[in-house]
Amino acid sequence: MKYFSTRGDAGRLDSAEAILKGLAPDGGLFVPEQLPKIDADFLASLAPLSYEERAAKVLGLYLTDYTADELKGCVTRAYGGGKFDCGKRAPVVHLTDASVLELWHGPTSAFKDMALQLLPQLMSTALRKTGVTDTVLILVATSGDTGKAALEGFRDVPQIKIMVFYPDGGVSRIQRLQMCTQEGANVNVTAVRGNFDDAQSGVKEIFSDEAFNKKLKEGEVRLSSANSINWGRLVPQIVYYISAYVDLVADGTIKAGEEINFTVPTGNFGDILAGFYAKEMGLPVHKLVCASNANNVLTDFLRTGVYDRNRDFFKTITPSMDILISSNLERLLYHMTGDTATVAGWMQQLASTGRYDIGQDLLTKIQEVFWGDWADDAATKATIKDVYEKNHYVCDTHTAVAYTVARRYQEQTGDGHHMVVVSTASPYKFNGSVLEAIGAATEGKDEFDLLDELAARNDNPIPAGLASLKTKPVIHQKTCEKNTMRDAVMAFIANK
Repeated sequence: MKYFSTRGDAGRLDSAEAILKGLAPDGGLFVPEQLPKIDADFLASLAPLSYEERAAKVLGLYLTDYTADELKGCVTRAYGGGKFDCGKRAPVVHLTDASVLELWHGPTSAFKDMALQLLPQLMSTALRKTGVTDTVLILVATSGDTGKAALEGFRDVPQIKIMVFYPDGGVSRIQRLQMCTQEGANVNVTAVRGNFDDAQSGVKEIFSDEAFNKKLKEGEVRLSSANSINWGRLVPQIVYYISAYVDLVADGTIKAGEEINFTVPTGNFGDILAGFYAKEMGLPVHKLVCASNANNVLTDFLRTGVYDRNRDFFKTITPSMDILISSNLERLLYHMTGDTATVAGWMQQLASTGRYDIGQDLLTKIQEVFWGDWADDAATKATIKDVYEKNHYVCDTHTAVAYTVARRYQEQTGDGHHMVVVSTASPYKFNGSVLEAIGAATEGKDEFDLLDELAARNDNPIPAGLASLKTKPVIHQKTCEKNTMRDAVMAFIANK
């Protein structure tokens, strides 16, 4: 299977080449030339398999230039070796009014581990397959979880360096500690004075700066990405939608072939887009519900067809969703239109004016698949408390946004399909907000006191990676302006 840019000017590449490049030279995102199909027999064949075996089968449909043995090795190294604290890797937990797909049992306690433990393995294999001898520099902009997951995944991987930019003051204290204590000879963490969109835009500008990339190339360095703009980051996320469905059939929650709904807390649109790919492949999905926080640009888009980032930016208790530019939406627009020129035009409008309008016809088509709403911090905390009181289940703030919106969707539409709430982070990563929501005192307590407080109320223990932060030294303390990110990159390359 070949891959090309959503904006049409990057040729057709094998998946290994697309994964190494990350972002297409024309600024677009790589997409597969067609979507593979799955059927009831394929889903049934996954039921007796481990998560690793399921992943290898699904990935093999997209990464056709990788051998079966290569994929088996990649998934074994990614998900094995005691990195995950749950044998199912992505278990489904049943509560009173929904099922919860827990995606946070990996080493950094966030759903990004599901992809970012695998991406380094896919990329390292791609380097061998393509004969590339340059050093690959991974540039990442993070709103919190991606940074740590990428750092952990790429730590000390040969021939690869990784540099993570995060918004100064725009991540939780636990998220900052996770990143700034990161060990590894090939890693760098730098705070950007600005918000996530400033960091993300800065990274995109570096990728598209031909003169800067030429300078790097002269030093035998090439750029790639670990954000969900990289196809190798997105494709592993398709697996857990399919795996969850198989598990729901296996435990008798649904019948084979029965359609279900997923509600996904969404910032950059990559997680829910993976659900769209699964649906388009043939997974029986009725509706994908897009849940946003107060930075509700996606909610407005799904209701009006107008994407407009010209609005106030809010810092919330769900920082991983504090985003106004949802990069992966570009992929959906391509798949819905098949028109690279039109997509390129919309992206140019977004860059120059901060908005674009897709029109009513396309909006209607998108609304057949997606439904969107948002929840503010107060509603999010209320849901955490309600779910805890009814189920003795502690969900993090992002999961609570999804739960809130899932309930609203069911109330407003009367849709009775089984609902799966996608849980993207451990509640321990946002312990202060979670504890406040369930009525616990937090004043005067540090992050580690709060971890202990939450552990006393939670059936799940403190994840080992978070518990160890208490004694880890802070290694990374650099800060830059958004217009000096290139200088920071060059300093890292020169080991300054």
